[in-house]
Amino acid sequence: MAQDEVPQDNRPQDAAPAPVDPALRRRVSDAEREQVADVLRDAAGEGRLSYTELEERLETLYTSKTYGELVPLTADLPNDLPQPAATPQQPGAVVPAGNPIHVFLSDTKRLGNWQPPQRQEVNAVLGDVTLDYTEAHLPYDEIHVDVKCILADVKIRVPADAVVILDSNPILGSVTDQGPTLLPAPDPNTPARPKTFHIRGTAILGEIKIKRGPRLSRRLGLA
Repeated sequence: MAQDEVPQDNRPQDAAPAPVDPALRRRVSDAEREQVADVLRDAAGEGRLSYTELEERLETLYTSKTYGELVPLTADLPNDLPQPAATPQQPGAVVPAGNPIHVFLSDTKRLGNWQPPQRQEVNAVLGDVTLDYTEAHLPYDEIHVDVKCILADVKIRVPADAVVILDSNPILGSVTDQGPTLLPAPDPNTPARPKTFHIRGTAILGEIKIKRGPRLSRRLGLA
């Protein structure tokens, strides 16, 4: 068939472009650029990037205007910058998910100043999982955690003032929420909106525990 006889609706150039997440078009601040610069410098110090690569990425970084331009700069590094969710969250909107946590006959922990995704899926069988959000970097107002555990223990620690919306389904297991703790008086000079955690938990011969506030070792200054 001659080239001019190719059906018009089959031409590659006529394909609809993939939609772009509106959050990735958000303009970035100087503070966000510096956050990425710190990640790049740490990676170079660990030998993950050559100094030539570091210079190239920093040059790109400081000319970046949108969040979408920042994400690829750290996508291949352990402490990569999380992609933001569109805010405010619209009812029924799809929440971007991170890599699922799968545990089998083992254990895993996420502690300290880590960067969780807005939606985290956890599947644990004969193991232990700890997710501590009290010191995590949380750019989102709402966080979603979906947990399925079989003969396993999953502990989720949220900030003391967090709002928890729990949807539980224990089957010969248990799902417990510690409940709100006594909070200090809010500082009027630094108002902050409490984070909302949507937690769905299915425990089959296992246990899911939701705790509030920093770990005891952190409260005692031991960690």
